[in-house]
Amino acid sequence: MIAFHPHLFVRIVELDGPRAPMPLSSGFSEGRAYRVLGVYNPSESSDAYFILPNDRDEMWFICQRHLRFAGLHDTSAHHLDLPDLHATAAD
Repeated sequence: MIAFHPHLFVRIVELDGPRAPMPLSSGFSEGRAYRVLGVYNPSESSDAYFILPNDRDEMWFICQRHLRFAGLHDTSAHHLDLPDLHATAAD
């Protein structure tokens, strides 16, 4: 069994490689966080697949290797704009 927090949000970071999936060309954006709606772990794999709604409100199964923690947010939103990760306090 895999449990997850109901306020869990993740951000997408694509893996490199010749055959790597490309979630950023499938309706996801780098500057957004996505609510985790569910998690699936097939018995034949060591990977977990997170169920996320993309910017077009399509449901996708995205491998955990493409995901990074974006925070716990008590909101009804399914997408959150992230602050600029490259901004400095002097901006």
